Formats: sequence, C-alpha cells, structure tokens
Amino acid sequence: MPIGILTLTFSLPGCGSLKEKRQRMGGLHERFGRNPSVAVCESGERDRHDASEWTFVVVALSKREVESQCREIEEKIERTVDARVMDVEREFV
Repeated sequence: MPIGILTLTFSLPGCGSLKEKRQRMGGLHERFGRNPSVAVCESGERDRHDASEWTFVVVALSKREVESQCREIEEKIERTVDARVMDVEREFV
C-alpha cells in the first residue's frame, strides 16, 4: 500500500501571537483529519508566530490515488489558508 508524506512550510507575515496563528491556519487538522486515509499534524515551527509547518500522511490503494490526494490537499490549502506556502516536500514510501 503506497504512502505519501506531504510537508508544507508556511510564512505568516505580520502574525503577532500564537492565537492569531491558529486562526489564520484555519483548522487544518479538523478539515483534513476527517478523511480516514489522511493523518495530519503541525510538525514544525510550533512556537513561532510567523511560521508553521504541517505534515500530511496519505494512504491509498495506488500511488496515483496518493498523488491525487496530495495535490488536492495542496490546492485546497493554497485557496483557503491565510498564509504563504514557502516550501512543499513530497515523499512516497
């Protein structure tokens, strides 16, 4: 069973507190964690106000499905999150 690991690094210019950071990131865990084939967590930059890193682990029956799900996650985040995507890393296991 293929596994995809998608890690996104965000910049949050002008963000002044952890509370504002949570609001601007817009509940990524709640939105994407509902899907049984996706696990999501804030994986880095947890104590910084102006940056964040999130990792999504996607499992599916084929590599094509994993790649498609990763693309959908990335596109939805770019449309809905009030932050700049600075780096995207994809790894397939």
